[in-house]
Amino acid sequence: MADDSVAAVHALGRRKLGIAHPKLTSHAVDFAALPPLPPVDEAYLALGTTIKVAGSQAAFRAVDLEANLAVARAVHANGTRKLGLVSAMGADVRSSIFYNRVKGELEDALASLGFTTLVIARPSFLAGDREALGQPVRGGEKLALRVSQVLRPLIPSNLRSIAASDVARALLVHVPTTQGRKVMLSGTMQS
Repeated sequence: MADDSVAAVHALGRRKLGIAHPKLTSHAVDFAALPPLPPVDEAYLALGTTIKVAGSQAAFRAVDLEANLAVARAVHANGTRKLGLVSAMGADVRSSIFYNRVKGELEDALASLGFTTLVIARPSFLAGDREALGQPVRGGEKLALRVSQVLRPLIPSNLRSIAASDVARALLVHVPTTQGRKVMLSGTMQS
């Protein structure tokens, strides 16, 4: 919203955002039955959950795959040709890990839609203040973040925890300027 070249920002969510800005329109939507969406030049997908929060693999899949794919199809139908996605390290349709397999399925489905630009961010462990965002705080996650900060110099850059703001910044830099498909790992997104 601070970018002078951006005229309007439309944010879709299960509930409206708790912030206001003259450029921002927050839309509370049902991702299974999207309303008509405004045309946009670029779209960014960062909707996700965990299996624990979702309650089942099917509910997780409904958010991480189906909701994101529904938005992508809708914006593509409106003429959007540039798309950025927050995926996950290890995303692969052939993975034996359900979470990574669903992330890989989404990446492949998006690639088949025909966007001229598809930038995929595959962060490792996302660091940030979940409590401030109204998200569940996970004790194991806090401990892992503390340990990873102490051991940071010993951890390969693609495996280090990464601030969510670094992932967002990388997408905002690369989506407008990239042609084709680009995958960014944590090491290339670290500030």
